[in-house]
Order: sequence, then structure tokens, then C-alpha cells
Amino acid sequence: MAAPMDTTPHESGAPMDITGVKIVQDPIKGKCLNATRSFKEGEIIFREKPIVSCQFLWNAMYKYTACDHCMRSMETAEAMSRRLANTPSLVLPFPQCCAIRQEEHVTCPHCQVVYCSESCRQEGWNKYHRVLCLGPSVNDLEHPINKLAETWRNIHYPPETASIMMIARMIAMVKQTADRDSLLQTFSGFCQATTDQEELMSHKLLGAEFQDQLELLRGLMVEALYEDNLDQWFTPDGFRSMFAMIGRNGQGIGTSSLSVYVHNCDALELPSQDREKLDAFIDQLYVGIEHESGSFLNCEGSGLYSLQSCCNHSCEPNAEPAFDESNYVLSMRALRDITQGEELFICYLDECERTRSKHSRQKLLRENYLFSCTCEKCTREAEDPDVTSSEEEEDDEDGESDEH
Repeated sequence: MAAPMDTTPHESGAPMDITGVKIVQDPIKGKCLNATRSFKEGEIIFREKPIVSCQFLWNAMYKYTACDHCMRSMETAEAMSRRLANTPSLVLPFPQCCAIRQEEHVTCPHCQVVYCSESCRQEGWNKYHRVLCLGPSVNDLEHPINKLAETWRNIHYPPETASIMMIARMIAMVKQTADRDSLLQTFSGFCQATTDQEELMSHKLLGAEFQDQLELLRGLMVEALYEDNLDQWFTPDGFRSMFAMIGRNGQGIGTSSLSVYVHNCDALELPSQDREKLDAFIDQLYVGIEHESGSFLNCEGSGLYSLQSCCNHSCEPNAEPAFDESNYVLSMRALRDITQGEELFICYLDECERTRSKHSRQKLLRENYLFSCTCEKCTREAEDPDVTSSEEEEDDEDGESDEH
């Protein structure tokens, strides 16, 4: 039986549990993350907040409401279900399973950006929002930051995998911090790429016109946030490096009040007949949502995480990141028993992609992460023929049909 999901907001600056791991420098692989004690399957290895994170810009267009700082969903599960299923009269049973605390929601008094709590509003203001707050210009389409956001939306359509606003927040954080050198060193510690790799990543995110689009975005970023002391980030080469860095290191984040509601419903102690009735209701609810809204169910965004970014890839991972607090706090969970000293591996592919053939997996990793995998699974399958998975063939056919 699943335990009810704890969605209590973390206080600003609260330490995360990172005592069970250490960063190790490998001469070949670079940074690795190793366990300093043993972990059982299903155990949380560590939790961490992102150094920086932000929602994807298309969330608002799809009417998702989430905390501007921690990304916690601010819709009730019932309101989210009604919107996604396009059923205004829908009533969810067991409303106590919805964890949304609307009485705690606050807004920025200057620009009306929404937060799930006063602690998130204060943390956002202290870290970056003092620079990025639009104040009375929030609806001014000619404001440089609004122009930057709108240009990005017109370039990068859903499903989004990065956001130009991540760079804007990084710049704002450096402008606001009292320890600029330390923060710059933290950002420089994320995986960097060669010039060729940066161009490949930019092409992947923006498409064939990436060079012109990068220059357009850079010009708007200069207009919005330029500062002499950060001029290295605003040059064409520096901006491309920043863009590639967030594309390569960004960890996707997804939050949903509906998923929390369903998790808490699973934890209810019910008579078997009532359990069957509730499960059937939830199954039918998801059928209706998929019919109306497809798979775009969560408030989505991206973040840079110090420890998660040190985890190397394996097609047979022993750990996986999860967002079980329904906000930006990342929980790394053991997929099997892990021994002390063992390196932690996560899979950069989704559940469907990791079941594909070696040839297909390698193709996806080269295209999206710019490396060839040498994990134990790929090594075992080294002599396998270069067979393309049926899913990849379907994807290629869809891509070809879209071009005509």
C-alpha cells in the first residue's frame, strides 16, 4: 500500500539529504557519483533542490497554474481533471486526497506572478525575481523580457525540452548574489561541450535555422539583461555555450496535483468493492483525459541539479530521478540493491526508448546527448546486428510524412 504523498513545501534554504553519496573524478568518464553506503531497492538515495529551474513557457498557454519558484501545481486535482477532460461538471470522490492548499497561495505584489507559499515567493525574490520582476510592464509586449519569451515560444514548440528563461534566471541570480565568484564556479562545473557539440545541441533544440535563431535570442537577451561583468555570457560563443549547457544538463521536471491525488487514493484503506469502483473511476478519468488532452498532463519545466548531473548514463540503470514531493525537489531512488562504493547510473532515455535495440538506443543518445554508450548492456549486445527498432521506423516515417 502506497503511503500518502507528502507535499509540504520545504522552507527556504532547508538542507537536502545528500549524505549517502560522494562525487568522484574518473580520468576517463569525468565526474561520477558513488554511493557511500548500501541502499535497498526503492530507497531514496538523496534529495536535492536545483541550482536553478524554471517552467516551460508553453505551460501558461495550456492553462497550467504552478508556483513560479518550486513548480508545485496550484490547481486542485478536481479543477485539473475538469480542464484536461473538458468536463466542467466532473466531481472527484475522496476530495481529502487532494493536497492543494489554496489558502497559502500568494502573488508577487509588483507583477502578480503566483507562488504556492510565502516562503517560495521570498526565496524567488531573493535569488532572481528582483531582477526579472516586470512590475507594471507585465503585459507590455514590447518589454525585452516579454519579447524574449514570445520569441522563444515561436521558435520552440511543445514538447519543450529546454527554456531560454533558464539562462535569464542564471543571469539574474549572478546579478543578485553576494558571492558572484562562487555561483559562477558552480555553473561552470556543469558538463561542457566542444564547439561542434554545442552546434549539434543547438541544432537539436532549434532546428535547421539555429544559427540565426540563436543570434536573435542573444540580441534579445542583451537588450533585456546585459551587464558588463557578465560580458562573456553575452558574446556569440558564450551564449551558444550557455544554451548548449542547459540543453545537455537540464533535468526535466513534471508536477501534477492530479497525480498526487491518485497516489493518495491508492493509499486509502477501502473495502474491496469500493476499491474496485474507485480504480475503475480513475482508469476512466485517464481515458477521457487522453482523448481530450493527449499526453500533456503535467506542468513541465527543467532544472540544473548538482548531484544528478554527476550521474552517468546506463541502459541498465541502478537509480532513477523522481519528483515525489510534487515540486522541483529531485529524489534519487534505487532501482535495485546498491552496495557501498558502487557508482550510480541513471538512464537518459525514457521507459519506452530503453527497451529498443542497441542500434536505436545508440542513435537516440548520439542525437540527444552527443555520446556513444559503452554501458554493460550495450557491451553485451556489441555483436548484435544493427537492427532498427520498429518504434524508430515508425518515428522516421512520421518525420518523413511531416516534411511533405
